[in-house]
Amino acid sequence: LHETGSNNPSGLNSDTDKIPFHPYYTIKDILGALIMIMVLSSLVLFSPDMLGDPDNYIPANPLNTPPHIKPEWYFLFAYAILRSIPNKLGGVLALVLSILILAIIPLLHTAKQRSMMFRPLSQCMFWILVADLFTLTWIGGQPVE
Repeated sequence: LHETGSNNPSGLNSDTDKIPFHPYYTIKDILGALIMIMVLSSLVLFSPDMLGDPDNYIPANPLNTPPHIKPEWYFLFAYAILRSIPNKLGGVLALVLSILILAIIPLLHTAKQRSMMFRPLSQCMFWILVADLFTLTWIGGQPVE
């Protein structure tokens, strides 16, 4: 960001309508952080159980594992990948490769233009990725048959 600067949504450089970062964005970011801290503090102090899972209040039975155990929502896509492959090593490799693919994608982008506006194939692949993640998350939340 310090070398090239930020640009507009089209990805093309334009030197018009630039404002300095400090004090405009600094004040805006501090105000947003303060509002977020106040909201989170009020949530933690006044209703800490509001976002909790109701299953956390069921007394534990150490002799019986409940059949409906599932991970938190942000791990459901990974749980679906692990659950879909019967071999343990294959499931772990599939999960690691799915994460490595996401890590390699930015390294493949070599164009000077940073926007996806003029790249319809990349846009299509992005929306397929989003649909795939939502589908895997939904599948991971379904009970095991």
